[in-house]
Amino acid sequence: MDPNGETDDRLIERARLGDRSAQQVLWHRHRRWVAAIILAHRPRTVEVEDLMQDVAIKFLSKLETLRDPSAFRPWLRQIAINICRGAARKLRPTLHLVGSDPDSDQPETGAVGAPASREESVPWQATKQEMAKNLLEQALSLPPDYREPLLLRCLRCMSYKQISELLQLPITTVETRLARARRMLREEFQSRYETEGIT
Repeated sequence: MDPNGETDDRLIERARLGDRSAQQVLWHRHRRWVAAIILAHRPRTVEVEDLMQDVAIKFLSKLETLRDPSAFRPWLRQIAINICRGAARKLRPTLHLVGSDPDSDQPETGAVGAPASREESVPWQATKQEMAKNLLEQALSLPPDYREPLLLRCLRCMSYKQISELLQLPITTVETRLARARRMLREEFQSRYETEGIT
């Protein structure tokens, strides 16, 4: 909890100097959107919470290297992405052993714990909870350029401006990517309805 309502710039300044309370407040203030970034980039078989712990450790160990407080969000986002990529590299040999194609750009659906394929998806007579889970899995299958802004918008309710600043993209690009992401999801669901013979 931040009783003084300090700005990020002031918190970053204190946190860089080793102030533990400032470090805790700063992490608490930003950890929710960090979780959305991890969800967008993590290997499917690795838990978000495990990666969050790794990001927190790296955040604390590298904070003193941050020179420009205004670059804090993109800096922390890059740490989260790098942690996810590192986790994926560690998993790669194991995933190949259980039947994934190392030359494929597709998710390693042959791995234990990976999401079910489209053919194995839950029936459309599913509960709302199952359908929500299915929708999230479809969102996670989008290309990263579309997946990341969609999760930030839908799961963390970030504004277009906040997403723009975080991803260092023009707002118009964010709007375009969100519109395209939603369109891809609609098309996928329409295709699935037709495949299941539901009208």
